[in-house]
Amino acid sequence: MMPLLEEKVLPKDGSLTVPILVVGNGPSGICLSYLLSGYRPYLSPGASHPNPILQRKLEENCHLSIVDQDLERLCEGLEGRSSNPVAVLFDSLLLPDGDCGLDHAAPLWWQLETWQSLSHLVLGTGPPGGAWHAMEGSLLTLSFGNWMELPGLKLKDWVREKRRNLRNDRVISAEVAAYYQHFVNKMGLEKNFVSNSCVTSLRRISWVADCEGGNEVTVNQESGEKERSEGASRCLWEVKGYQTGQDGEQAPFLICAENVVLATGTQDEPSHLGVEGEDLPYVCHSISEFEAAIVRGRVSESSEPVLIVGAGLTAADAVLCAHHCSVPVLHVFRRSVSDPGLIFNQLPKVLYPEYHKVHQMMSQQVVGGEAASYRGYTSFPRHQVTSFKPDKKCLLESADKSRTVVNISMALVLIGANPRLSFLRDNGTYLGLNPKQPISCRYNPLQVNPYTYELVQEPNLFAMGPLVGDNFVRFVKGGALGITSCLVKRRQEQRQRQQPPAK
Repeated sequence: MMPLLEEKVLPKDGSLTVPILVVGNGPSGICLSYLLSGYRPYLSPGASHPNPILQRKLEENCHLSIVDQDLERLCEGLEGRSSNPVAVLFDSLLLPDGDCGLDHAAPLWWQLETWQSLSHLVLGTGPPGGAWHAMEGSLLTLSFGNWMELPGLKLKDWVREKRRNLRNDRVISAEVAAYYQHFVNKMGLEKNFVSNSCVTSLRRISWVADCEGGNEVTVNQESGEKERSEGASRCLWEVKGYQTGQDGEQAPFLICAENVVLATGTQDEPSHLGVEGEDLPYVCHSISEFEAAIVRGRVSESSEPVLIVGAGLTAADAVLCAHHCSVPVLHVFRRSVSDPGLIFNQLPKVLYPEYHKVHQMMSQQVVGGEAASYRGYTSFPRHQVTSFKPDKKCLLESADKSRTVVNISMALVLIGANPRLSFLRDNGTYLGLNPKQPISCRYNPLQVNPYTYELVQEPNLFAMGPLVGDNFVRFVKGGALGITSCLVKRRQEQRQRQQPPAK
């Protein structure tokens, strides 16, 4: 068993070895901790799933939890909006016919089986909930409320206990963050979480027991040093990082892990345009910097326009924020307004009225003109930024190569984000589907076994959530199921090998 940490302080000397270390404490890490702690889903007696084939498979082994069943067999024939089959399976069990807008009850019941628990630690740079604590709290989630919830605690019920209502079945991000933190406490998971902990290095080592001298040494496998032949050895992960105290001091730590799970999400490193002047102080890459500028009076109704770059939902949130505060906006994006790949063309208007409003603003504008209904807003479709100048002039270029110079007060470059994997060798590029390209949650996710979520290139290293292409909370839960099932079955196999042969 893993020793308890005093006051959640990680050791500096590598004296602690944990069976499972989870890097990231957002909804991915929380759901994984839930299953690793022994919570098990079973087919409810008398329950029925709308998929009759899946229903028959579940009934055949209803005495087993879903974790203990053959996930590959259960996944056969299922289709869904994730490329990971276990994510589709678990989503189908938790939200039957969810894509059809139907609210079928999940045919599962949950039981805490503490003897099934696997010792683990979950590290995160902030409180449990991850990036949700950094989001602007009043923004409505893109997903429905029940898509955001974790097993065993309905988000809708929790919100109503706080005497609030879901708006169009959606909830504001501040309540989602509070829900995740409450979930950790309610389910008794807090002992597994160490907040304010940042991992800076992850490397594979070999722990070698010297049979002659009784000493222990480690061998860095990445350095190519030859491992000695005598003695017993096992592979571990050496994890370095630092913990930030309440006084802001950073204390280094060094621990080892038998298995590591990457659940870091995708909001760590904002994407950059890579153009001249992007490092100037008036060019920002987050909405929080824009909000701070409004509060401090750096931008206002009477200031030069704010340039917003991007055509995703984050950029749309910035447009709405500026419009609400009467801050003039120049909105630059590469796609045409009618491009079917534009996210606004994929969202139902009734469910997402605020994003439909932004799409209308984008549609009714022409370069150099303003529509009376959206005073202070001008869009530049099929344009890109070519440079930012120190005097706050910005050079734009259209698809037909015509150029425009605009005066701005600040710029917001909101074109997505990339995961922070600097603690891995080569930023983890060798682990991607295309090892020659940087890791991207959308275009080049980490390559994992589709049923265990183990990295193809690195045994005992797992990944889940946006890192493997599951960018919605409803699908990250499949990663938790696949990883837990894999590790449980490996523990069972190890115990069987250790049992003495029958006489």
